Amino acid sequence: MPIRKIHHVAYRCNDAKETVEWYEKHMNMKLVLAIAEDQVPSTRDPDPYMHLFMDAGNGNVMAFFEIPNSPPMGRDPNTPNWVQHIAFEIDSLDELKAAKARLEASGIPVIGITDHTIFQSIYFFDPNGHRLELAVNTGTPDMYKRLDEVKYEMVEEWARTRKAPRHAAWMHEKEFATPA
Repeated sequence: MPIRKIHHVAYRCNDAKETVEWYEKHMNMKLVLAIAEDQVPSTRDPDPYMHLFMDAGNGNVMAFFEIPNSPPMGRDPNTPNWVQHIAFEIDSLDELKAAKARLEASGIPVIGITDHTIFQSIYFFDPNGHRLELAVNTGTPDMYKRLDEVKYEMVEEWARTRKAPRHAAWMHEKEFATPA
């Protein structure tokens, strides 16, 4: 069974209307579908919800549920804030810089531009507390080839030692750093 693509990913939101407006304004994602039910289709539980589907480009869909009868939204207290995030790819470093300026002008705090050697990105939070990332690929074909050649060795070493393998330490050397 080959997977064709991700149909959608779904997250919870505090306010459906606010979420639609924020994603349309700040992420240029259009609302493509809204479904509201008083009963969960898969479980038949009586639990009213609003289910939103936002166009994330190229057939990708980001979905949200507002579920007002549930306790307030939380997050895993044992997972650092930087781990769980949604990353969106954009086309150029100029677009990344412009997005950073637009978000900051709207009063949204932005972390970065962060140089990851093979891509650069910025981080910020949506109104629901979900961490988002905008990323632009900046690596060369040789960089991606070098990483591809060691990926399984790195996973195997990590599985044995739980220490960061050094196979890609070159990514942090000056000669490979890309200008911000």
